[in-house]
Amino acid sequence: MRKISYRPVYNRKKRLNAHGTALLQIEAYLMGKKIYFSSHIYLKPEQWDKKKRIIIKHPHAEQLNRMLREFILHLEQKELNLWKSGHEVTLDHLKGKCNPQASPSFLQFIKDVIYASQARESTRKNRMTTWILLRKFCPTLTFEDVNSKFIFDFEHYLVESGLHVNTVAKHMKHLKAFVNSAIDRGYLSMEDYAFRRYRIKTKEFKHAFLLPEEVQRLEELSLEGRHSSLEHALDAFLFCCYTGLRYSDFTSLSEQNIQRINGKPWIVFKAVKTGAEVKLPLALLFEGKAWKMLRKYGHHLSGFFKLKSNSSINKKLIRIGKLAGIKKHFSFHSARHTNATLLIDKGANITTVQKLLGHRNISTTQIYSQVMERTLVKDLKRCTKTKR
Repeated sequence: MRKISYRPVYNRKKRLNAHGTALLQIEAYLMGKKIYFSSHIYLKPEQWDKKKRIIIKHPHAEQLNRMLREFILHLEQKELNLWKSGHEVTLDHLKGKCNPQASPSFLQFIKDVIYASQARESTRKNRMTTWILLRKFCPTLTFEDVNSKFIFDFEHYLVESGLHVNTVAKHMKHLKAFVNSAIDRGYLSMEDYAFRRYRIKTKEFKHAFLLPEEVQRLEELSLEGRHSSLEHALDAFLFCCYTGLRYSDFTSLSEQNIQRINGKPWIVFKAVKTGAEVKLPLALLFEGKAWKMLRKYGHHLSGFFKLKSNSSINKKLIRIGKLAGIKKHFSFHSARHTNATLLIDKGANITTVQKLLGHRNISTTQIYSQVMERTLVKDLKRCTKTKR
């Protein structure tokens, strides 16, 4: 009985792609001949241990190594089935049984691509949401199913599910990226590009922000008694109104990020989303309210920076808004928009706000800087006085 041997092989062509990564394949060897199966996993050179033949230094190394083991077990099972059915076991027969075109699964391909990516955990979860919707819409989705009609039908399904236009656009962008990946790896043909006649539709979205008097209502809100469980969420939200931090940045902070510069307290951190270094002078922002908040939590800062999921906090903010008599809907991210808007209302230069928010491009800051009507009046009066 001639047994096929299997092993993972990285960067067989000794060439990296434009992203600095190369494909990881499974080599099948029998009687001096070899064939290769794609794992759909692309790695950087430092993420592959050549001696142990395992993935290392990758955010999803454990899952990917498990996928590799399962893939090899799958090949061995196909080989065993050939023996049981009385067929001669050859590499050509094995390839015929395991050829992705023989039993294609676009859903499995997408899942593999998501786990193999270098994206942040939050981005991976976001893409998995699209995968879940695709599975609900078409549980048996194959590569052959991915055509122009499928794209329009999936969009219709998302719209009928009650999703916002921009949410639909997000999922369609994810799907387009998956289709492009399948084309890059030879599973789909560019000649039959499913997105050729489809255009992703979006609407301009205005982020909610709070007015100074609304922020004051939250500051004065008493949450004693049965509402005391909301206090931590409220304090975290207000802290981000004063500092402009994102949820991801706030929950990544630790005591080491609170530093003294020339004797004054600052927050110094690297933004999770952009990797840019941000320095915030706590004593100067909004009369030092952020610094007072940190002093309130004293030696329990690690607990202060630890929050439940973003969606869970947003649900609490809905309750808090009702208790404070604020009619508009706002989320945790509204704190960042509130920070930018109020700083500009107080006369801060747009480039200063850009620096405080950690934006690389000023056009990103301008999205946040909606001008309130009274700011407009204030600026016009200032111009009139200057002319006189």
